[in-house]
Amino acid sequence: MTSNYTFIYDGECPFCNHFAELLEIKSKITNIKILDGRKNLTLIESLLEKGYDLDRGAILLKDEDIFHGADAINNICKQISNPSSSLLLLLSRVFKSNKRTNVIFPLLIIARRFALISKGISTSLV
Repeated sequence: MTSNYTFIYDGECPFCNHFAELLEIKSKITNIKILDGRKNLTLIESLLEKGYDLDRGAILLKDEDIFHGADAINNICKQISNPSSSLLLLLSRVFKSNKRTNVIFPLLIIARRFALISKGISTSLV
């Protein structure tokens, strides 16, 4: 049985936005829905009530499972097998490793916050 994925990201973050675009257009994952969290606040609020804060990282829904932050990135990158983008190929190879993802991901969160603050955008969605 094929799993269905929903990748939820912060559409105002330039890094998140670019990664989501690559996933949607270049990943060749056919069973994925990409959602901008800022345009889906009801969903974001319900996930926040369960302890999943988009401010602390992307969220991946895989059937009934929820992955957050580094785990979300790691799990979706494991699904990318033959992307049509050299950047996505590089990212998928880097983030397929749990160890590398756990080391690099906190730096991505800092970069996201810096990018949003420099654009005058709140880091918090709700």
